[in-house]
Amino acid sequence: MRLQIVAGLLGKLLLAFGLFLFIPCTYAFLQQEAVYTAFLLSIAVTTAGGGLLYRYGETDGHIGLREGYLVVSGLWILASVVGGLPYWLSGCVPAYLDAVFETVSGLTTTGASIINDVEALPQSILLWRSLTHWLGGMGIIVLLLVFLRHLGADAVHLFRAESPGPTVERVMPRIRHMAFILWKMYVLFTAAQIILLYVAGMNLFDAINHSFATLATGGFSTKNTSIKYYDSLSIELIIVFFMFLGGGNFGLYYLAWKKGFAKLFKDTEFLLYIAIVLLSTFGITASLYFQADISFGTGLRDSLFAVVSLMTTTGFVTADFDQWPPVTKVILMLLMLIGGCGGSTSGGLKVIRLLILFKDATVSLLRAVHPKIVRAVKIDNKPVDFAVVTTVLQFFFMYIIAYFVSVVLVTATGLPAFDSMGAVAATLGNVGPGFGVVGPTTTFADVHPFAKFVFILDMLLGRLELFTLLVMLHPEFWQPYVARKAVHIR
Repeated sequence: MRLQIVAGLLGKLLLAFGLFLFIPCTYAFLQQEAVYTAFLLSIAVTTAGGGLLYRYGETDGHIGLREGYLVVSGLWILASVVGGLPYWLSGCVPAYLDAVFETVSGLTTTGASIINDVEALPQSILLWRSLTHWLGGMGIIVLLLVFLRHLGADAVHLFRAESPGPTVERVMPRIRHMAFILWKMYVLFTAAQIILLYVAGMNLFDAINHSFATLATGGFSTKNTSIKYYDSLSIELIIVFFMFLGGGNFGLYYLAWKKGFAKLFKDTEFLLYIAIVLLSTFGITASLYFQADISFGTGLRDSLFAVVSLMTTTGFVTADFDQWPPVTKVILMLLMLIGGCGGSTSGGLKVIRLLILFKDATVSLLRAVHPKIVRAVKIDNKPVDFAVVTTVLQFFFMYIIAYFVSVVLVTATGLPAFDSMGAVAATLGNVGPGFGVVGPTTTFADVHPFAKFVFILDMLLGRLELFTLLVMLHPEFWQPYVARKAVHIR
């Protein structure tokens, strides 16, 4: 492990991250908000920390996959630590653990909050909340790769560590170019949504903040009642459309732009994504109509928003779904666990992984009937590499283990079992609102501090998709590089 190279690169990345603090700091100064001093102090701490790492580290040298994991994990943790300083130093969030929770929730695009009255916050703090969503949505590392020209081919290790999903292999060549394309689309989509929300009736500040949170599938709002505050069908439909976009594969959007939009509807994962949204929407609408005596129109409007919001792990709300019939809550919890597509800004297991698991199970059943048959898992008529299938199975196993261990730990703090299950699903899946005491109309403020710590870990695990953090628990990760022969196990 080349720790000096890791330290040098971390220092450079932390200095770059600190530059984004100037945006809310400048806004606070222009708005004559006293919290600009908290931002200045935060910038000073971030700059000093980044400068020390850069000064005593090395910036020249090769980085391998292990260094990539450590750099990505280290940056996300350091960004969470320094990103919480403005909340804490300004007094907006008195407890530092809560400030870190809010920052991690922002960067991981979870949207779970410990702030009960967001409307009482200075606008610059609200802007920082939303900006953490926007930065974390496409990925801090993916953004900074655009500017780190010296990394060359080593950039692939950072990209893979921050975006370890099954679709990464599609964009491995020309990493910096692909990072630039992804962020270009991200910026264009965000700008388009800002304009549309402004035209639909939002003021410019709210339109910017909600657009930052929507495409990143985050969910932080400038209003205590979230999108329900506006009570506008046009605003809801705009947000639904861009939440749905955020839950799709940005790599697929790029291919559709280059090769024609028909490409979208030839992609099995995207079609399944659409199907799940439509079936869930109509299923919940029927339940609300027959079991909750809610009109079809209102039920369709509320269920569509809730389904897209929770499946894309955004977390915006227009209705208190915690008061809906039990079957609807079960459907919504399943959607939280599923999440959006691979290559999206959403969390969860991802549709592509469930598709691979289903295909693999089908092939396994066929082999049970015909033991000598040779049949590969295929998606879009292309065979899926066996290593990818194995990785998906491993991810699913670890995700379930992480989920149930977290539920046990959180329940031990006194949170009711069903509420714990919903809260862990909401944080590990980077969704935001859960059920019960952490439902859509409440916050995580009153949760036990140890439970908040578990949720912080869950949010980071969910955003970095387990492997990037958990691989560092393996003893061999920290061993020096040595030449090893392949080991064959019989």
